[in-house]
Amino acid sequence: MVNLLRQSVFCSLVVGMFGCSTFNYPDHGKGGMAESYQDISIENYQFSPVMPDEPLGPEHGLRFDWQLTKLHLDALIQEGARWCFPAAVVQALEKQNRIARELEGGLLLDAANDIVIQRRRLNQLEQQLDYVLSQTTCKPPQDIEALRSDLNIVADIYDLLNVDNQFAVDSAEINPKYMGHLAEAAYILRDHPSLSLVVTGHADATGTPEYNQKLAQDRAEQVKRYLNVFGITPDRVQTKSVGETLPLYEGQTPAVRLTNRRVSIEVLNANSDTSAEMGGTL
Repeated sequence: MVNLLRQSVFCSLVVGMFGCSTFNYPDHGKGGMAESYQDISIENYQFSPVMPDEPLGPEHGLRFDWQLTKLHLDALIQEGARWCFPAAVVQALEKQNRIARELEGGLLLDAANDIVIQRRRLNQLEQQLDYVLSQTTCKPPQDIEALRSDLNIVADIYDLLNVDNQFAVDSAEINPKYMGHLAEAAYILRDHPSLSLVVTGHADATGTPEYNQKLAQDRAEQVKRYLNVFGITPDRVQTKSVGETLPLYEGQTPAVRLTNRRVSIEVLNANSDTSAEMGGTL
């Protein structure tokens, strides 16, 4: 489906990437997702061009990869993902904008890892979209304003619950800062009963796979437990574990291991997303 579209734009993309002009994206609120969601779109990032006498560095390849993922996301949106899986699209847009900010700030390692995660996210979304569109047609909701409001809330909760989400070694205890995020998210969720969460536990690569699978599950369950304490019913929180299999970063330094001891959270919207939403393994 979207593969043909990606191939058709590849040649023009290469010219734009390695020519002497900057990338020009739609202004915030114009074009792309903004045609439907107004204030939810890929932000207007203009990366510096590669000049003919300038040596290529890692940052140029990452900018190229960013543009490819942007095109993939744009294609999915145009094919119907914005109506079949609007919450998933919003979270993918949030990730895409985050990668652009990392590239602008010179955080190349962060950007490289987030691009890998984004590719997984978009490939999964593409598979789900292909399946759904083979069975039915997704149509815009009657109340666009209500959808826009819901998606802004989804973006806020997603950002809130995917930072400060690390754990100590061999521990499933929630750190105090993240506990505050959980309390704030629960306060928002209580006013939006159509929203639910998928909490995925992760572990670093130390220990056996079996031990890490259980530890990661314990971390996800602990998050669910606190959300329940803060007033969110258990049926609104799904938990799963991927153990050590989906690290955020590769490596064995203490800092990398800390980053990989985490939970990742996706937000589901029962009012707008078609049946199976994206899982929280990204």
